[in-house]
Amino acid sequence: MRLPCPVCGERDLREFTCKGAADALHRPDPDAGMDVWDSYMHLRDNPAGTAKELWFHRAGCFAWLVVTRNTVTHEVIGAELASEARK
Repeated sequence: MRLPCPVCGERDLREFTCKGAADALHRPDPDAGMDVWDSYMHLRDNPAGTAKELWFHRAGCFAWLVVTRNTVTHEVIGAELASEARK
């Protein structure tokens, strides 16, 4: 599988590390209750189909990316810098 890095161009998967679902970018407020933090830390979706994932380009530009891909077919739909995805 190849991932389209917005900085370096299309690169081999081995240059990246997957860090999980991109919704982890949206942390609960520090004052959120224990149940909210427990869910954030321990409960993960495992979607079949299109998903947004957080990837780190460890053997390239060191950018954090949000990669949109199909978890069934492994088709990569696109990628953007995580700093841009948060806006």
